[in-house]
Amino acid sequence: MKPVWIVDDDKSIRWVLEKTLSREKISFQSFASATEALAQLDAGGEAPQVLVSDIRMPGQSGLELLQVFKERFPTLPVIIMTAYSDLESAVSAFQGGAFEYLPKPFDVDQALELIRRAIGESLHQSGAPNDEGLTPEILGQAPAMQEVFRAIGRLSQSSATVLITGESGSGKELVARAVHRHSSRADKPFIAINTAAIPRDLLESELFGHERGAFTGAAAQRQGRFEQAEGGTLFLDEIGDMPAELQTRLLRVLSDGHYYRVGGHSPLKTRVRIIAATHQDLEARVGQGLFREDLFHRLNVIRVRLPSLRERPEDIPILARHFLLKSAQELGVEGKRFSDAALKHLCSLEFSGNVRQLENLCHWLTVMAPGQLLEVADLPPELREARPVTPANDWQSALANEVERLLGSDPGQVHAKLTQAFERVLINRALAHTGGRRIEAAQALGIGRNTITRKIQELGLDGSGVSDEREASSAR
Repeated sequence: MKPVWIVDDDKSIRWVLEKTLSREKISFQSFASATEALAQLDAGGEAPQVLVSDIRMPGQSGLELLQVFKERFPTLPVIIMTAYSDLESAVSAFQGGAFEYLPKPFDVDQALELIRRAIGESLHQSGAPNDEGLTPEILGQAPAMQEVFRAIGRLSQSSATVLITGESGSGKELVARAVHRHSSRADKPFIAINTAAIPRDLLESELFGHERGAFTGAAAQRQGRFEQAEGGTLFLDEIGDMPAELQTRLLRVLSDGHYYRVGGHSPLKTRVRIIAATHQDLEARVGQGLFREDLFHRLNVIRVRLPSLRERPEDIPILARHFLLKSAQELGVEGKRFSDAALKHLCSLEFSGNVRQLENLCHWLTVMAPGQLLEVADLPPELREARPVTPANDWQSALANEVERLLGSDPGQVHAKLTQAFERVLINRALAHTGGRRIEAAQALGIGRNTITRKIQELGLDGSGVSDEREASSAR
């Protein structure tokens, strides 16, 4: 694979990116100025896989460098780095054809993820196979994940709009890609866009494209993501963060399938399947006036809920082994394995970052752990010393798994069955605590004496050693 070019006059920025790419075994070449990079290119050097450039540099600017590269290599992904005070310049860069912009100061993981996305786009543009090879598998044996797999199977027969909900890092884009890959649109493009990662000034152009001269810096017509995904699937990640004015435009597209490029006068017809995802509670955002209710109903045709990793701890061993093998293959080193004690410890952790956090951990261990057998002592301190998930979370996880099971096996009866089971346990334990005295049990639970009597009869608990009210009175 061709190298990533880094162009920045700030030596510390170059050093950070060089160390990050080196750790990930991604080849790179660094330049202290746009002039150096262009000299390398003019000397017959091969075009990079991805260009990462600062905007403000002595001599030629990053915008000038972007223009040259876009003229010579129109499909080359260019990432523009900029300080927050340069946002206006970043807007011009984005509208001039930049793949993405990276605000300074940036998070290293964010930068790496962005570069990886750009590499994937570059490989796709060049025709390199990247669908199966670069797309991680969805693994899971937990009942909650089996229900997700069943949903993917059902959705493969449909072109309905899908809303995927789940916590950050739980793998929502993987599910979206799986839905696309198993659908009749599999031979068409899958285009993903994180609506929360792009400034609102740029998002409209990014989604719908723009005409030449539509605004300052629009030197050429540019396709938006809707056009790029024509006939295939458009994945709108973090849809809950979409600005209100863009929500209105998206609603129009979903309503009649037509849209306009920015600065355009001729309507374009789109035939894409929309898959949206969010980690937020969209119903709550609708209630707060932050998300359009009509758009919510347009998106919420079929909903797939992706469970968090703590809801399926039984999947941690298989995922951990997979990620260790994957990291070893990527780095070209011998694979490592977890000891039983280490796996048991991992299964007890909460993993607030979900599957992504577990994958990053396995990559870190592949690089940093000295031995081939990974013990608890090899884990990073924050995980090695982390307290296990509390029993309170355990019963909630078990409840969530039972809900998922019943949704698949007994739809229509889930609420009634679980409510009865919950009330039966609640009242039985309260009665056991009070020695069968109903009035005291009702007081302990915070319900009325008539309510507990009625519930005992409805749930068939009359023969469970319950004392009547006279016995309760005499006991006092």
